[in-house]
Amino acid sequence: MDGSAIAALIAHEDAAVPQAVAKEADNIGQAIELAAQRFKNGGRLIYIGAGTSGRLGALDAIELTPTYGVPASRAFGLLAGGQKAMYVAVEGAEDSRTLAVDDLKEQRLTDADVVIAVAASGRTPYCLGALDYANELGALTISVTCNPDNPMQASSQVAINPVVGPEVITGSTRMKAGSAQKMVLNSLSTGIMIKLGYVYENLMINVQATNEKLVKRSIGILQQILPLSMDQAQTLFETAHHNIAVGIIMHKKQLAYPAALALFEQNHGDINQIEGIYA
Repeated sequence: MDGSAIAALIAHEDAAVPQAVAKEADNIGQAIELAAQRFKNGGRLIYIGAGTSGRLGALDAIELTPTYGVPASRAFGLLAGGQKAMYVAVEGAEDSRTLAVDDLKEQRLTDADVVIAVAASGRTPYCLGALDYANELGALTISVTCNPDNPMQASSQVAINPVVGPEVITGSTRMKAGSAQKMVLNSLSTGIMIKLGYVYENLMINVQATNEKLVKRSIGILQQILPLSMDQAQTLFETAHHNIAVGIIMHKKQLAYPAALALFEQNHGDINQIEGIYA
């Protein structure tokens, strides 16, 4: 089989992934609603897993800081084998239930938190240990798996299980299963951020402008929302201490930065709840 045929075969198999994820829309939606409420009340999003699945969870958590301004202390990943498992395989770490419990105890898990366990097989002991411990404490438990009738489904309050079928390379779950998990996590975390009001319509108003490209994007977002010239938007962005959402409040409510920031914080960062924002 030549390279083109290999690529075509993989693409053909991958085409089934979005359909499998779409079938889980109701379960993803339930997870969004429940997790958003926990987070709004002060809880954390704690992703937990091993190997590729764990890395995908950690990646999703990491992206919430630059994209939505979520502090890293409130959304993070735990991998079987520790931080080094993000870069190298740590053999055997996923086989320990108690390791997951120890990791969650170290993070002082409470009933306010959300534990998102990610494992293609749905049988990973590390994830099962995490789910059981989280359930005991009263935390919200969500599983993201890709295997019919698996133990993690039964151990989680919300089970998301897109079944993608056999992999092109048998057992290589970094392929279709990994793609499905990434799609689920994208939908889950994005949905949570939307419910929290961290977007204005479909715009990233909490994006962290940490480089020149993002500064320009932030100024452009202000121009899309407000009738401002580029110079006016840049001045507002700087006056708002590089906080797009606060800048919107300042302009819409005709407030100075301290008062606008206070209103932003009073509404838990959800500017969509502030009267007059869409006027």
